[in-house]
Amino acid sequence: MKKTISGVTVECVKGNIAAQADVTAIVNAANAQLRMGGGVAGAIHRAAGPGLEEECRPLAPIKPGEAVITGGHNLPNCYVIHCLGPVFGQDKPEDKLLADCYYNALKLAEEYKIDSIAFPAISTGAFGYPIEEAAEVAFRTIMENIPKFQYIKRIRFVLYSDSDLDIHEKTFSRLVS
Repeated sequence: MKKTISGVTVECVKGNIAAQADVTAIVNAANAQLRMGGGVAGAIHRAAGPGLEEECRPLAPIKPGEAVITGGHNLPNCYVIHCLGPVFGQDKPEDKLLADCYYNALKLAEEYKIDSIAFPAISTGAFGYPIEEAAEVAFRTIMENIPKFQYIKRIRFVLYSDSDLDIHEKTFSRLVS
């Protein structure tokens, strides 16, 4: 699924966030220490190699909603933007902190003149954020900020499962129609 809004193409695909060779930056659903971890962070760190964790070390810890940027190392991307999403039911207010993740990642992308960025479904794995609610927060945040973009021309959501892809596509369609 793909739709262009104000010159920015937003798309949803099923795949591996660490294998998005045609985007300039990927977003890591990071842990506070910016270490390997499981899920998205594990996949990105394994693909990037040990240099990524080394570059991350002085940037940690980060708080929920914050984002930091590093090089891509052995990834096919120039940059990795690391966001710490909220733990659902624990970090409050969850919706604002999750929106901050997307906003701060996009803000860094603009600062670094990044033209394309790929997001995972932040906080929906081990952090327990319900996927429908998370998709709604993500798309609303992106749509509110698209008119401000000078450099970002493509935003991709890379979903791990068919059901996550389906939920994101339905949520996006509902919000843009």
